[in-house]
Amino acid sequence: MVVRSGTKWGRAVSGAKRQDGEFEAVFLGSYEHTMDDKGRVSLPARFREMLSTVGDCRLVLTTNLDTEGKCLVAYPIPQWEAFQDKVAAMPQFDRAVILLKRLHFAGATEVASDRQGRILIPQALREAAGLTGAVLFAGIGDKIEIWDSDAFAQQREQAKENLEQINETLLGLGF
Repeated sequence: MVVRSGTKWGRAVSGAKRQDGEFEAVFLGSYEHTMDDKGRVSLPARFREMLSTVGDCRLVLTTNLDTEGKCLVAYPIPQWEAFQDKVAAMPQFDRAVILLKRLHFAGATEVASDRQGRILIPQALREAAGLTGAVLFAGIGDKIEIWDSDAFAQQREQAKENLEQINETLLGLGF
């Protein structure tokens, strides 16, 4: 779809509009790409478009905290900053907060796509997530997960086996 904005023409990109009128990125879908030996992989074009709507194309990559899945999480800068603010408001001497910072913050790195739309995933993060060759980007709303393609397929199968639990959670939300 093409929309007119002032004197420039541009593509309309869906996203969630916040109450303050600003756009917030909403990442949906899954996209498989091949990572090269240096750790470079193309960020899906749809996700690059979504980042451009919020005006900052950088991401913060870090390890996932889910004990069931070994992947990376890519936060757009506004979501990362909001997350940091929430953690900063927590009791700083709480053991869980200290561990969270060590696991999630200390290993985090900021990335931006190059002219070819690729991001560079540092070796330590590639190893933590078991990324080699085929990489899958999964849009999970306000963030992106980056998986080894085979590991993601296994996670989806496990999720299908837990549909009853998922449905109970949805019922609790009023669906």
